[in-house]
Amino acid sequence: MADESRDDATRDDVSRDDTPRYHARRETPFERADRNFGELLQELRVTQTGVQILFAFLLTLAFTPRFPSLDSVQRGTYVATLLLAVAAAALFTAPAAVHRVLFQRHAKPQIVQVSSRLAAIGMGVLVLALTGSVLLVVDVAAGRAAGVASGVGTFLMCVGLWGVLPRLIKTAGVSGRDAADRPASPKESGPDAPNDR
Repeated sequence: MADESRDDATRDDVSRDDTPRYHARRETPFERADRNFGELLQELRVTQTGVQILFAFLLTLAFTPRFPSLDSVQRGTYVATLLLAVAAAALFTAPAAVHRVLFQRHAKPQIVQVSSRLAAIGMGVLVLALTGSVLLVVDVAAGRAAGVASGVGTFLMCVGLWGVLPRLIKTAGVSGRDAADRPASPKESGPDAPNDR
């Protein structure tokens, strides 16, 4: 009986033209939208906390005794970074507003799609806000060259961790799945073959 259910699952994962399908869950489009929206909200909770801390830091910075001594470049960096932090906060809270307006309108898939785009744009804006913050603080503390170097380093680190790394994992996952679907060669099917099932 277990083998029959396994065969059914295998048949479900292969389309009529023998192309593998990777449906990890059996759920309706609305169930998928509910799950995706819940996952998106968890992600937004993490990023919103960081944006709130950054925004609070930037707001208080203007009222410190050292602020009047900033040069025009530092003041420009401050204003640009403050506005970027505001934009990031607005983008990360927009999904809640979209959901509230469209609540009980049977528009959850559209809410998820729009909210996901808003969150992605918010991440891009947040990269710039973090870069500007580091640039400003290190510029004031250690000089312009160190500030620019630290800002560039911050930008590259965020782009690498938030943009490049997920794409590398996605690519590795796709190639790993392809390898798992490929029939084992005689060398791989022997007693010493790795077993990762």
